[in-house]
Amino acid sequence: MRIAFIGLGEAAGAFISGWGGAMVEAIRTYDIKSDDPKTAGEIRSRATELGVRLCGTATEALDGADLIFCTVTADQAVAAADGYAAFMEDGAVWCDLNSCAPQSKLRANGIVRAQGGRYLDVAVMAPVYPKRNLVPCLISGPDAAELAPILQGLPMHVRVMGDQVGRASSIKMVRSIMVKGMEALTAECVLAATAAGVEDEVFPSLKSGHPWIDVPERAAYNFERTLVHGKRRAAEMDEVAKMLTDLGLPNGMAAATADWQRVLSGSGVALPADSAPDHRWFSQAYLQALGVSSRSADET
Repeated sequence: MRIAFIGLGEAAGAFISGWGGAMVEAIRTYDIKSDDPKTAGEIRSRATELGVRLCGTATEALDGADLIFCTVTADQAVAAADGYAAFMEDGAVWCDLNSCAPQSKLRANGIVRAQGGRYLDVAVMAPVYPKRNLVPCLISGPDAAELAPILQGLPMHVRVMGDQVGRASSIKMVRSIMVKGMEALTAECVLAATAAGVEDEVFPSLKSGHPWIDVPERAAYNFERTLVHGKRRAAEMDEVAKMLTDLGLPNGMAAATADWQRVLSGSGVALPADSAPDHRWFSQAYLQALGVSSRSADET
């Protein structure tokens, strides 16, 4: 089984490191960032650390590959299929792991099949760490039932959702309305509480009404993930907004969540190298970056 990855970010690294061993030595990868002098060093270092072959072109990476895992950002998923599917072997499988709207997956499917390839809609349903290659994934498409045992043998943890391209991604996208929306609300709530100097009243009040949710702890985790992956999450929520439009529904909440992710990830806040910050550190850092002063509890 010959495997190629288009995109060598966090998801690709998680799957590759999870497989490990001799399998990894045969994997070829290509990442468009390797063409940019500003990011080429980062990609080369990642490939070396993972032990995979980094190719100079997508043509080289896809030559002879049976399975191609596309792990780019959501906004580049269709462009990746459009740009690289022509280099696939006839009958090779394009596994689209990107967090895209169903219509985007259908567009990519059409491109891949027009080039003689097979297409698999893959929805990654949890953070790729710590489970790596065994993170739960949903798959759908005409070949999903046939391909499931092959993916399980790599191994991967996959579950077939039917033969329609877009069904797996629909489940993930609808879920993201709640998951990413709650993340955005939590960040907004914690920043507002800090700016107003009312944390000592707000957080216990939330805890009494929702005892299973530790807002400060959750906020610290969300803030960290937004700093590292906010751009990618914003692209995902843009795709969610597209899906809602395609369904004939308003998309204001999803669009606002995408905008909030962009604001936070583009704030310029940098994580300290020697500690794991709590919500207080993040709140003060973000408020400072946003030009907002915070009140102490004594001032309110």
